[in-house]
Amino acid sequence: MAFTTANGRTQTTLAEINITPLVDVVLVLLVIFMITAPVLQSGIEVAIPKTRAVKEITEQRIVLTIDRDGDLFLQDKPVNIHALPSALRSDGADPGRKIIYLRADERVQFGVFASAMDAVKQAGITNISIITQPLEGRAAGSGK
Repeated sequence: MAFTTANGRTQTTLAEINITPLVDVVLVLLVIFMITAPVLQSGIEVAIPKTRAVKEITEQRIVLTIDRDGDLFLQDKPVNIHALPSALRSDGADPGRKIIYLRADERVQFGVFASAMDAVKQAGITNISIITQPLEGRAAGSGK
């Protein structure tokens, strides 16, 4: 768009968008999400046992957590052991195709752990993966 000034000169307006502030805001948001994403993974504090063979979880799956007191949490919501099978079947998906990740504190009694595994199997889910952490100070798979 052109316009004429008072002294008779023709000038054009600057119609370019300055994206520098937009890039600044996007980078700040990116940093914020990078910092908060690991915190949002799960709000339940558990001391996960350490093992040599560890596979990283890259997909969003159903996570069942058992804290040190033996309380169960489906995703981040508390759930009763007796209501667990119906809670796992509630979404209507085929239970044979579901995968459950089980996070248990290393101090949980085996009876509580076994009861949780049994409740998951009562829901028809047979694919259960146990979440662990890699051993520190040793190379994974070194066999030493």
